[in-house]
Amino acid sequence: MEEYLLVDGYNIINSWPVLHSIAIDDLEHARMKLIEILQDYQGYRGGRIIIVFDAHLTKDGVEKHEYYGNVEVVFTKTNETADNYIERWVNSNAGIGVIRVATSDYLQQVIVLSRGGTRMSARELYLEVEAAEKERNREYVNKIKYNGNSLGAMLKPSVMQKLERWRRRI
Repeated sequence: MEEYLLVDGYNIINSWPVLHSIAIDDLEHARMKLIEILQDYQGYRGGRIIIVFDAHLTKDGVEKHEYYGNVEVVFTKTNETADNYIERWVNSNAGIGVIRVATSDYLQQVIVLSRGGTRMSARELYLEVEAAEKERNREYVNKIKYNGNSLGAMLKPSVMQKLERWRRRI
């Protein structure tokens, strides 16, 4: 069963201190940083991630979808909030898999639960992303661990002894 994670983009940016501090000076940079973080997370955990950003205050705005690897980014149309889009998406796709929605908006969480999704706060998402990064890093370190010199692990003992003798002469 496929897993879907819908993320209320601006809610997360304003809830995560590292992204909020970036957004104060450059909102576009904060959006790209969130996309980058969730791309890494998706690459490790799998599933489908959809990040939704409000564009409801723009004039003549049409709904826009962009793809960054396996992460879909949606900018809502004029007069539609990210909450509206997420509610509509959950309602339309109930039953296709596990649908989680990341937002700290309590009302949004209640609506998502009533429509068959599960909720996750911004803090819970942050902790989950952080745990996945630590796990991935641990796995990576375990893959590259070696006993002593990596070249030495690949050479025959007789060759290693000869190289050691040469080293001691210098």
